[in-house]
Amino acid sequence: MTERIGMRVGEALVAGGPPGTAAEPEVVIGDLNGPFGTAFATMMGDQVAGHSRVLALLNTDVMVRPPTLCVSKVTVDNERYTNVLMGTVQYATAMGVLDSVRENIIPKAIVNDVGIIASLWLNPSVAQIKDLDHKVLFDIHRKATTEAIRKAMTFEPTIDWLLENHDKIVHKYFERGLKGEI
Repeated sequence: MTERIGMRVGEALVAGGPPGTAAEPEVVIGDLNGPFGTAFATMMGDQVAGHSRVLALLNTDVMVRPPTLCVSKVTVDNERYTNVLMGTVQYATAMGVLDSVRENIIPKAIVNDVGIIASLWLNPSVAQIKDLDHKVLFDIHRKATTEAIRKAMTFEPTIDWLLENHDKIVHKYFERGLKGEI
């Protein structure tokens, strides 16, 4: 390994498409030779009903590097939802990982030494959308994956930015709750 990264954490929210297509991946990137690697292997072998863990694949037998474990944030209990999550979103995640290597966000020299755990948000409403635009969904999730990895690898947001801006940012669901909207 040329560069130890320890463990990095990042997230991103990419919206702007039709309802139900927003992506909000949270990623943990770490050295496979150590505690992160143990957690990665344990998660892969300790499946949980409704929250399957699968490798990010380009196709049914083409895994990406760094190895990436996709975990749903939503309980999966619908066949159509499962097919969208473990099809379009899994593929988008894989491509986002490769984009991060192509853009040197993750150095190519370490792709066999690190792994990624990607906790994925897919709105349950996609199971009800008859004419779901899989291309739009794919593009949004691919971009969000790359952005979450970029933020993890560059330690963004920085603590200085957070301390300077924390009073300017209000969580949208808190704000909606104050207005009695939820």
